Amino acid sequence: MPAECSQDSFDFGSVDGRRVVGVFDGGLITSDAGSLLLRATNKAIRLVDRFAACFRDGCDGDQIEHTVATLIGQRVFCISRN
Repeated sequence: MPAECSQDSFDFGSVDGRRVVGVFDGGLITSDAGSLLLRATNKAIRLVDRFAACFRDGCDGDQIEHTVATLIGQRVFCISRN
């Protein structure tokens, strides 16, 4: 059953000076679009940093190589690409 959309496109603002627009015309399609939107969301509201702040890391700061925010960011962005 085809989708019935009343809007031809959605403007998601800009990322690094380039406009991001979602258009549903079936033209060139990329599987990376979700990652672009997630990156823009993360940049706008600090999504990964805010989520990482929910966790307590009991490790010695001098002994760790990656912060909790880095590990969460890697996981979130990796999942969005699959």
